[in-house]
Amino acid sequence: QNGVMSGLMQMLLLKVSAHITEQLGMAPGGEFREAFKEASKVPFCKFHLGDRPIPVTFKRAIAALSFWQKVKLAWGLCFLSDPISKDDVEKCKQKDLLEQMMAEMIGEFPDLHRTIVSERDIYLTYMLKQAAKQIELPRASENEPRKYIPAVVVGVVGMGHVPGIEKNWNSDLKIQEIMSVPPPSASSRIFKFVVKATVLGLLGYGCYRIGHRTVEYILSIPATHTYLQRLSEIPQQ
Repeated sequence: QNGVMSGLMQMLLLKVSAHITEQLGMAPGGEFREAFKEASKVPFCKFHLGDRPIPVTFKRAIAALSFWQKVKLAWGLCFLSDPISKDDVEKCKQKDLLEQMMAEMIGEFPDLHRTIVSERDIYLTYMLKQAAKQIELPRASENEPRKYIPAVVVGVVGMGHVPGIEKNWNSDLKIQEIMSVPPPSASSRIFKFVVKATVLGLLGYGCYRIGHRTVEYILSIPATHTYLQRLSEIPQQ
């Protein structure tokens, strides 16, 4: 539905998610489920999903990578098997170690980091600021002065997004650019064409082989020979 490359990337990241779940006995994104559960206990509390839509993030991330970067990333995700302990998770809560891990990621896939982390920092900050706007109280008449009350907002985000949100909070943010999906690159179009041509070629060859063997089998049946012989003996009119 969202494209071949995007679908493959989502499958690989689901594999990573399953690996983490298996190692730690907990599923990624548990903080969001906990936030939803706590929000349901608060009267009149509205729950908003404020992250950028996944298809946009994946398509922008894939478009930002070169063909060989995509191959390298897919290879790394396919053979991810490093054990993860709960001690490792506790260490990741330390800001200095978290920044070190992010720096390593930036060095290997800077464009991927930009689309998956930095752009989402901007989007999350924008959505939080929209939610934090003051609420206007209803007025009895047009002549009554406007009154506002502050909004009470609790934002639940991944720990890696906190520094970016703090950095962008006082900026004038525009999200139109980071919401656009760039057209597929030439290499992606060629790859897609090659895959389609290969699949159609294999299907065509398979149909040909099956049809050829079916005809040979039918012709090898004695009853078929008898029927064809009788047809040939019918006088032409």
